[in-house]
Amino acid sequence: MDLVGEVIRSVRVGRPGARLVRQTGSRGVRFPAFEGSGFHVVLAGTCWLVTEQGDPVELRPGDVVLTSAGAPHGLSSVPARLRDLPMVELGPHRPEPGPASFEFLCGSYHLGPGRAPHYLRTLPDLVVVSPDPERGPRLRALTDLLRAEVSASPEGDDATVPALLDLVLVHVLRQWRDEHEPGAGALTDDPAIATALRQIHENPAEPWTVERLSRVAGLPRTSFARRFAALVGRPPMRYVTQWRLERAAGLLRETDAPLATIARQVGYSTEFAFSAAFRRAHGMPPGSFRRMPRPAMGVSAGSAGGVRAEG
Repeated sequence: MDLVGEVIRSVRVGRPGARLVRQTGSRGVRFPAFEGSGFHVVLAGTCWLVTEQGDPVELRPGDVVLTSAGAPHGLSSVPARLRDLPMVELGPHRPEPGPASFEFLCGSYHLGPGRAPHYLRTLPDLVVVSPDPERGPRLRALTDLLRAEVSASPEGDDATVPALLDLVLVHVLRQWRDEHEPGAGALTDDPAIATALRQIHENPAEPWTVERLSRVAGLPRTSFARRFAALVGRPPMRYVTQWRLERAAGLLRETDAPLATIARQVGYSTEFAFSAAFRRAHGMPPGSFRRMPRPAMGVSAGSAGGVRAEG
């Protein structure tokens, strides 16, 4: 099982958003904590990543900041304390006049509480990835494409934006993994657990139990459950449920299939049982989730506008 692919499948069920930020003031901007994951790519100028703990980190064009689980942070033209930076105010507005001190591209996936993928939750709250000589041209090309699409579609309704967000995140995670966790290309290198995971992913409609999964893995039931939880971060049946509902969320966003059909495809015998489980996981019934619009981009991206700050 590919580790990065698992992360992408998990975040894809969230609400994707992207925006271009042109910071014209000298005070910087503060981003609050949010339920999800995201990144910033510095496009022009230099700035400093500011966190609640630790010293500010200087960023240069091409650097990427990964907010693995939505931790609060700030970007400032000078070193600063996070509490001293004005809070970002999302919403379209006219850019402030004057030269920009720095410019960056934001991408985010808004997820439900506790829905950030397990691997991202194991990373530091904020990860900085600098351009790699080999990957640099590819990541730069993806960033240029994402910037162009966001600028052309300031309302965020361009279908290519989510795909480009996925690709940027793939490149950033792979570079981080290769630099800090060489050889950790799979969700798990345990062949027995990997076999069980593959079956869960490929056949979510199967009536899985711990007993059945342990037979697939070729392990005693107790040993399988213990190893699965240790390696994947969740007990087997909790993982099965989360995967089914993540897959269902993707089908709700990507298809017009009736709820009863989606319920059967992800292993629920009735639409009622599926709806109840989906509501518990996502905080709303599947019909409401399907109708929910994407979050506002928050910035007048078409004009490469700035961000208004409170305070």
